[in-house]
Amino acid sequence: MYDVYDRQKEINEAIRAGERALSSLREAQRQLNSAGNWGLVDIFGGNTVSGLMKHMKVNNAQRCVEDARRDLESFRNELGDIRDIESLHVDIDGFLTFADFFADGFLADLFVQSKIRDGQRQVQEAIRRVEDILRRLRNCR
Repeated sequence: MYDVYDRQKEINEAIRAGERALSSLREAQRQLNSAGNWGLVDIFGGNTVSGLMKHMKVNNAQRCVEDARRDLESFRNELGDIRDIESLHVDIDGFLTFADFFADGFLADLFVQSKIRDGQRQVQEAIRRVEDILRRLRNCR
């Protein structure tokens, strides 16, 4: 019947969702860094083992990025529940396109390494944005 709006509750829910997103992003970052390291080994004299490790790490990174995308979507939804806070939003649209390159196949080691670096930059930017929003949310409590 009556929908009671609890601003503090909504802020706390948004903070929890943001912390989950941040954790997922940091794991994606860790996996991308590992994939990048194996990619360099593969480029500079690697062998079958380093190639397999790189591909395994890229696959791990892809799964982590998908988790981060879901958590960012949840964070964005929670932010939308806060009625009186303006200009706090997570733009995940650019981030949502990030993982697409993994499924397109590997044309060359250099191409893959370039895409890993692009992914690292995008994840780092997403981390920065989420940290900034979380800081602002915590100041609203």
